[in-house]
Parts: sequence; structure tokens; C-alpha cells
Amino acid sequence: MSRGQLDRLRKRAKAGGQWRSSFAAMRHSRYGSLYYTARPERIVECPPDDRPGYGCVEEREDAIAAYTHALLWYVTRDRAHARKAVQIMDAWSDVVRDHTEGNAGLQAAWAGSSWARAAEIMRHTYGGWPRQRVRRFGGMLRTVYLREVTAPVPDYNGNWDLVMTDAAMGISVFLDDRRGFNRAVRRFRARVPAYFYLKSDGPLPKRPPGSHIGSPDRTREYWFGQRRFVNGLGQETCRNFTHIGYSLAATAHIAETAWHQGLDLYGEVGKRMRAALTLHARYQLGAHAPRWLCGGHLDRAMGPDTEVALNHFRTRRHISMPQAQRAAQRQRKVGTDDLFVAWEGVTHAQNR
Repeated sequence: MSRGQLDRLRKRAKAGGQWRSSFAAMRHSRYGSLYYTARPERIVECPPDDRPGYGCVEEREDAIAAYTHALLWYVTRDRAHARKAVQIMDAWSDVVRDHTEGNAGLQAAWAGSSWARAAEIMRHTYGGWPRQRVRRFGGMLRTVYLREVTAPVPDYNGNWDLVMTDAAMGISVFLDDRRGFNRAVRRFRARVPAYFYLKSDGPLPKRPPGSHIGSPDRTREYWFGQRRFVNGLGQETCRNFTHIGYSLAATAHIAETAWHQGLDLYGEVGKRMRAALTLHARYQLGAHAPRWLCGGHLDRAMGPDTEVALNHFRTRRHISMPQAQRAAQRQRKVGTDDLFVAWEGVTHAQNR
């Protein structure tokens, strides 16, 4: 978020109406409680299967709680929220040292993206965070998170690459790391065209750079058996809309962060994003799935993942997207996915 967006959020929360009630929902959530207690772990172990993990849920939730309190601090100017946000972040930067097991990169990305957003707000708006603690938190992001979220994953499902790039860009902004920011931009430019299809790509989707997906059959297998490709289709559409939602959210987060840094990535991938938003919103709203699309069977469980993108296209660019808007409105009461998307119906809906 920009300072201007934060200021408009503050005015809305005080003005009343739907924005005040939405803000109140955030404030009264478990993440906004002043009794919230951080649960840091030295080693966060997140296996990709049914084995129990250690610290995975706790880390993600604590990062969202820190971000929630950072927003509450900015809006209310209640220093208790500022102290809580800092307390949570200090607890983790004092303890965590590594992420292990097969989901390490994705876990670090989910938490790291929220940590970066929270820390950026607190560093620039609250004078009560000691400089040495800010430096320690930055060191944690660089050594514990950045190395995980910049690892190559060209053959993984694309939501990994996009969420990891979301975290890498946010962390780079907090660290004032121009080289890291530029690396994230390059990765974004490579992955988005390989995830959201346009007919101009040719008869088959683009391959992720560096992947071992060589033949047309391997490409179709990577796209979960889909054989007909239309504008807006995503690499994981035939897997489920949950993961498509993660990818839409991460793509928008990256483009939004770059926008505030003076780089218009929306302009580069806007046609793909709009096509993907429209296609998936249509089926999320209940349209019949034809047999050529995922065999006629869709898992339509998209989360609250589209507000940032919609704000850019509808509010800034004045592009009508009625189906995507209706789908987003249905999700606004959800608030957060408990992973890396939080309160975007409050922070970004109609907030240029």
C-alpha cells in the first residue's frame, strides 16, 4: 500500500457506512486482538504431505496478525496496536533460523509477504521500533526468508513461483535492495505469461523458463490434462480455483508493489490478468462448465484474492469488469485466507 491509500483507509474507517463496518470486522478479528500472543519457532518444518508440521500455521498467522495490527495502528493511532505489531515481529526475528521440509519455499513466501508489509508500515510510521530491532528484522528477512523465496521452482505449479516472487519483491522493498527488486521483476515477467494463457501465445501455453516440460503432451499434463486453451485459462484452472486465486492475488501484489515503486507491470500483463479474472469469475459465479473445460468438472473454491487487481483496473483504469466485481463482493466478508491475503476488501476496494 502507498501512504495515500493508508490515509484514505483511515478516513473511510472514521466516516461510517460499509467501510466502517468492514474495518470493525478486521479490528474485532482474532488477528486484531491486543491479547494476541506470538508463537515463534526456531525451525519451521512444513512437509508437503500429511505429516504434522511445526510452526507452519503459527508463523503464517503471526505474520498476518502483525500486518493487521500495523493497519490498526495507522488507522486508529492507538499505540497499543503499534506495540503489538512490533512485539510479534521482534519475537520471530529473535528466534527463527530456518525453514525445512518440502514446503519450505512456499511457507516462507506466505509468511514473508505479510512480514514485509507489516514491517514497511511500522518502520516508516512508528517511532517506537528501536533501530537495532528493525535491523534484526531485516536480517531475518534476508537470511531466513529471501534465500527460500528466490530458489528456482520452474517445474512446480506456478502458484509457488508467483507467491515466492510476491514475497521476494516485498522483502526487497523493505531492505531497499534494488538488485533483489529487479530479480523479482524478471521472474515475474517470465512466469506470468507461462501461467495465464492468451491466444497470441500460440496453440500451446508458454513454458516456464528453465523447466523440463518439453513436449506438447508434457505441457498438457502440466496443465492438468487440459487440451483446449482459451484466453484467461490458468495453469492450475483444472486443479482448482483455490490455487488460481493464490496466483491472481500474488500477481496483483507484485504489480501493485511495483506500481508504488514507479514501474507499471500492470501494463505489461494487464490483458492476461483481465482475461483470467473474467474467465474464473464467470465460473465462480456458477456458469455451466462445458466438457472441453477440465472435463466439465471445476473446483470453484476461490478465496478473497481479486481486490487488488480489480482496484487497479476498475478504479484507476475505469475498465468495467462486472462478473469479477460480483465474484469479489461475495468474498468480502471472508477477510483473509489465513495464508498471505488479508483484509484487501478493506484496504484496496475502490482505493486508488
